[in-house]
Amino acid sequence: MGARKRISAAARKEANKEKVQALLRNVPTSPRKMRLVTDLIRGQEVNKALDILKFSKQEASRRLEKLLLSAIANWQAKNEGVRLEESDLYVKEIQVDGGRILRRIRPAPQGRAYRIRKRSNHVTLVLGSRKQEVENIS
Repeated sequence: MGARKRISAAARKEANKEKVQALLRNVPTSPRKMRLVTDLIRGQEVNKALDILKFSKQEASRRLEKLLLSAIANWQAKNEGVRLEESDLYVKEIQVDGGRILRRIRPAPQGRAYRIRKRSNHVTLVLGSRKQEVENIS
């Protein structure tokens, strides 16, 4: 590896140390249904987002609630000694990408077959602290 690649890799690694995220892979719901729920919590404070997901009746909200709790646990592991209430955490980014599609066949009239696509998705959730962003700007 050349010097330029090594330096950029080290910079990327340092940036990822500051980034707090959680991933959810191969969720057996369609990306469209998952995006409806993720749009509710994008940019919200963590406690408010947990309340929204807890009282939402969509099936995808249960999975996102567990993902958000996992991201909070990841933040606590990286920031030992800092209280969650003082940090002012919020959902900085949440992204839903299409995952693997299972293709099935349903019998149709006159010897034909219709294709069924069972979609899945991948969710990436990134947390941010408003206090750290204010300090970085100053």
